[in-house]
Amino acid sequence: MSELRRVTTGAPWEEAFGYSRAVELPNGLVLVSGCTSVVDGQIAGGDPYEQAVNSFEVALSALAQLGLGREHVVRTRMYLTHARDVEDIGRAHKEFFDAVRPAASMIIVSGFVDPGLVVEVEVEAYREAVPGEASAS
Repeated sequence: MSELRRVTTGAPWEEAFGYSRAVELPNGLVLVSGCTSVVDGQIAGGDPYEQAVNSFEVALSALAQLGLGREHVVRTRMYLTHARDVEDIGRAHKEFFDAVRPAASMIIVSGFVDPGLVVEVEVEAYREAVPGEASAS
């Protein structure tokens, strides 16, 4: 692969703010933008655990569009609005990534663009170069 590949999902903020859901770099690193539990313009899931599950599903869906899965995830970041939600969000993370064990961060923030959201996740994944494929330096 010698150029960037981008994934867009049609989410309203992608167009309004000028970003892609995911970007794959020529070196095989894939960066997934912050994902929340907004599905079809509505917050899906009320409690922190459900919102985290939905957020990880949004992120993994973006990876799937590039042919990657959770086994390719090397780093996650979880932004949450309340320390009291650490256990619930951590439990969701474990369910998705226990076998993968990516590097992970959990960061308390003051809020999100919609006050009903309590968690946002970012995911980074890595695809090894295919033997014989030219790589960009």
